[in-house]
Amino acid sequence: MLDREVIKKFLGEEILDLNITLPQDISIEQLTNAFCLYVENDYFEWLRENSKSFFATNANGIDWNSVKELIKVIN
Repeated sequence: MLDREVIKKFLGEEILDLNITLPQDISIEQLTNAFCLYVENDYFEWLRENSKSFFATNANGIDWNSVKELIKVIN
């Protein structure tokens, strides 16, 4: 989960920097929540896609040798 206060501050700065005026019927809290949900949904989809390639499968299931090679590269 994203830190709503950090995102609220970020959006506030972006709004000021871009000289954007929020409509009266949208609060910064509503905008923050909507933005966070949008980013989190995109983030989780990105994680799902990357996990598919990280946990590559072969005829026997997950290719653990491939995972071990990735671990070696990182360490």
